[in-house]
Amino acid sequence: MSNPMFSADRRVALVTGVSRRAGIGFAIAKRLLADGMAVFATGWAPHDAEMPWGRDPGGEAALRQALAGGDAFAYEPADLVDPLASAALVDATVERFGAVDIVVANHARSSHRDLDAVSVEELDRCWAVNARASVLLTQAFARRHDDRRPHGRIVLFTSGQHIAPMAAEVAYAMSKGAVHQITGSLADHLADRGITVNCVNPGPTDTGYATPENARRVARLFPAGRWGRPDDVAELVAWLVSPNAAWITGQVLNSEGGFRRWVQLGQERAGAAGRAP
Repeated sequence: MSNPMFSADRRVALVTGVSRRAGIGFAIAKRLLADGMAVFATGWAPHDAEMPWGRDPGGEAALRQALAGGDAFAYEPADLVDPLASAALVDATVERFGAVDIVVANHARSSHRDLDAVSVEELDRCWAVNARASVLLTQAFARRHDDRRPHGRIVLFTSGQHIAPMAAEVAYAMSKGAVHQITGSLADHLADRGITVNCVNPGPTDTGYATPENARRVARLFPAGRWGRPDDVAELVAWLVSPNAAWITGQVLNSEGGFRRWVQLGQERAGAAGRAP
């Protein structure tokens, strides 16, 4: 049911990748709600179920309860491997809240396969979810955004593949690299309409996926002695979608807290050199 009351006095955001309370998407949705926005959130729990971290133990009901957005919040699961899902989500946002001002394309399909193990199917799935859906969300937003509403914003997400190799995640790195590279072109296309497009690399973020040993090892590579937190990412996104960031577009922002990834790579290479063939 449409709520046109929101179109006049509230900004409206579509946030993807909201499927776990420990995740970045949840933190972003929570922050934008706290900032007074209406939020249409989406996620795809079956992908979490395939991963070592698993689904949110409380499921969608726990997400809804924790976000507690009332009439300003809506949630609809969607599998972004479907080429029609992106436009359907934007349409649903406009139907629910009367407008769409912001898209935060935080979703991602993770994939841990190196060059020897990666398959055609996995390359295609990562491409469809991570890269293609990000462009289709941008396209659908551009078609439905009312330019009379100021401060149109799109925030995409990449990873650290442009800073250092991700040899164990070939399909993921390929697809996230595409998002990184297309950001400037999308921004240029939409700039004359007052819509900004930026991209965030959040760096290693503690969303509960690391083993205790890996968590301790990686934490030592941050000057602050800790991983990034979902709230760190949400803080940056909240600024990028605000009127204060109107002069920033076409940029890829590395929000990594000074992560010394070159130390990790040096340790890994030293260990590999010391192993017997």
